[in-house]
Amino acid sequence: MVSTTQTTDIAGDTLKISKKTKPIVEDLEIKDAQMIFNTIWTELEQEQGPENLRFPKEIILLGGAPGAGKGTHTRFVQKARGLTCDSIVVSSLLNSPESRRIKNSGGMVGDREVMGILFRKLLEKDYRDGAILDGFPRTKVQVECLKVLVDKMKELRARYYDTPLRVHFRQPTIHIMVLFVDEKTSVDRQIKRGKQIAEHNEEVKSTGVGEIIELRATDRDPKAASRRYGVFKEQTWDALQSLKQTFFYHFINAQGSIQEVEQNILNEVRYQSLLELDPETFDSLRILPLASEIILHARQDLVKRLDAYALEHPELFHQVIQFVQEKILPIVFRHAISGLATVNSEDKLLHDDLAMAILIDIFSERGFHAVVDLHRIEIPERVDLKTGLINCREKKVFRISIRFQGSEIRRG
Repeated sequence: MVSTTQTTDIAGDTLKISKKTKPIVEDLEIKDAQMIFNTIWTELEQEQGPENLRFPKEIILLGGAPGAGKGTHTRFVQKARGLTCDSIVVSSLLNSPESRRIKNSGGMVGDREVMGILFRKLLEKDYRDGAILDGFPRTKVQVECLKVLVDKMKELRARYYDTPLRVHFRQPTIHIMVLFVDEKTSVDRQIKRGKQIAEHNEEVKSTGVGEIIELRATDRDPKAASRRYGVFKEQTWDALQSLKQTFFYHFINAQGSIQEVEQNILNEVRYQSLLELDPETFDSLRILPLASEIILHARQDLVKRLDAYALEHPELFHQVIQFVQEKILPIVFRHAISGLATVNSEDKLLHDDLAMAILIDIFSERGFHAVVDLHRIEIPERVDLKTGLINCREKKVFRISIRFQGSEIRRG
């Protein structure tokens, strides 16, 4: 067997191993991950109690090549998934007070420290509905710790399922989202960003307005930018790929414009009830049809109904057409700009349920959206002087709302 090398980044340290020893190293990493996780989990249970280990319902692992636009698109991902909390940038956690304390005492922020800090961050109340993790996982140990965490979340859900606390332990959903660009695009974007940062810093120095932004070496040197891309492919890419068979995986082509990438993101993260709802909830809802299923044959069904009205109820069909033409359309024309017309009618024609159905279908065929509400009004007619009771008659008023695309007015 030919021995080749692979670089694996472990919390900032670089370790070169050969493929001959890789299976042994992976076994050790998995064992290390289990020990690390068990230690952290025991600490969390002692600190907060099992009933308070409430992790996010949804965790999105956002990874991407340098220059892929993670910073640019994170907000959009948050909006698309309905998340209001800030993303958790794992590299920033290494600058937290706890991390600085470890480094100041001469220690190294390794996988154990990273996982401990991250788990505690995920337990914050702001992240109960969901969290986006930027730059995680980076190592095999972190990958294995994540897998064990999800198993623990499911165990907690099972433990508290028949208790009042079940609402806090929901079915976890894990998404892996990778923004990918090729090496040339990555290098070009890194260098472009470097030029923009350099120009910004020069302006800050000359005007005294603003703050200096750190300019990384990889943002100035194409060779360094290329090496950074290589590190991503060898380390982070492999870590994320290893989770592909375990969690929901979204590969986002980030080569195009911002608008194109956002559309790619939307296509990947659109709501899917089977993936996101608790299985029991989904089973309860699945007996109801989806809107997409209802509208699938809506056009053909509308055509069939209208032809049936014309053939089987020609007199009523033409009465409704005449009513629309004479009583409703004049009002619709007066509201052509707003796109909304409301008509109140007591016409006896509308008391016929079939006539009402014909009315709505006619408007649908013509491109309008018609909604009819029936208002029942009690009209006093006479008073019984002996008992004081008021006798009323019922008055039916049909309120017909017609919506359509209005006309824009250009104002100069």
